[in-house]
Amino acid sequence: MASLYSLCLSKQQLFGILLILTFFSSSSAKRCYRSIISFGDSLADTGNWVILLQQNKPTPAFPPFGGTYFNRPTGRCCDGRLIVDFFAQKLGLPLVPPYFRDANCSNCRKFQKGVNFAVVGATALDNAYLARKGIINELTNVSLGVQLGLLKTLLPSLCSSSSGKYLQMLLFLPNNQKCTIAFNYMGQTGQEFINSCNEFLNNSLILMGEIGGNEFNLAFIQGISSEVIGGLVPEVIKAISAAIEELIELGAMTFVVPGTIPLGCLPVLLTRFRTSNKQAYDRYGCLIWLNDFAHYYNEYLKKELESMRRLHPRINIIYADYYQASMPLYLSPRSFGFKSTLTACCGGEGPYNVNVTLSCGDPGTKSCDDPSSYVNWDGAHFTDEAHRVISNGLLDGSCTIPRFEFPSCAS
Repeated sequence: MASLYSLCLSKQQLFGILLILTFFSSSSAKRCYRSIISFGDSLADTGNWVILLQQNKPTPAFPPFGGTYFNRPTGRCCDGRLIVDFFAQKLGLPLVPPYFRDANCSNCRKFQKGVNFAVVGATALDNAYLARKGIINELTNVSLGVQLGLLKTLLPSLCSSSSGKYLQMLLFLPNNQKCTIAFNYMGQTGQEFINSCNEFLNNSLILMGEIGGNEFNLAFIQGISSEVIGGLVPEVIKAISAAIEELIELGAMTFVVPGTIPLGCLPVLLTRFRTSNKQAYDRYGCLIWLNDFAHYYNEYLKKELESMRRLHPRINIIYADYYQASMPLYLSPRSFGFKSTLTACCGGEGPYNVNVTLSCGDPGTKSCDDPSSYVNWDGAHFTDEAHRVISNGLLDGSCTIPRFEFPSCAS
């Protein structure tokens, strides 16, 4: 169940040795992890997008991005840290480095305590599939499937095992050939493979995003019909669950799977869909229909994850409720020290400080003096301080299903 060999077997015929090894190599939920493996989009990207666009660097490569915590731009779409950074700090791990900083693996061992494949604009579904639905993504083609493939390529270098070449070969073979090789490869190298790669992934925390939100943001902005958008929901969630299944087969044991945030409270979408109809807004100024959609998506995702838990009772599949963890910022902002909830700290003009033709950092935009008093950074992303509040609700288990309190492993 938690190794590559199980790809050769039916669910009713599990390989006894592997079951035993998996059972004893997995530890209790409340433990310190050795590594964070992160997938996702701009809510999790710690620098990949900026690295990929070296010839035409985007605005997160320049001030005022990064000014609050790092005192320099890092490629994050924020004035400081992201949720993945707060997870790393809580778990006593280094901030998770972007994969494309060393995609040629000149020193892959530096990824043994964490690696981030998230890229700004990434989607759960491939761009070609989205294009057939009329949705065009010009930001990146590094979808969830591509990110998963990058991990598979990197994994042999992370296992600290001389069997790395064997693993790399096995990962990309058809299933029927996997079976033949796996059953004929139970010597010392096979044992070494199990102990190293299985242990590495057993002790890694897998952050599955946030991923999938860009499909819908693009669809809304590009005027795609509600029927097409509604049909995308099960497809996006299917892509996420399929990726989790693959990672379980590779040996991963603990997943954090975020839902989407309150879309109706984002300044960029409030600007795009501004209306004179007061009934379209809730008492906090958020667009009701967008938040209703986010709620619908999250409920669908929660049901899928519950089904997966029943299939994999030994695997920790944790729903991270980004929506509920975010809502206190809008319901009682002053209790957290926020003065502005729906206005971007860094932007252009208008009631939400957003100019849809300009990005934070472009000429003609300006940044607020105190980002810590703002919930939103650039119209589409939270500030460092907002991420801190959201992360607290996730890390203490109050906004996770099932409740999962992460241990403090920082020295």
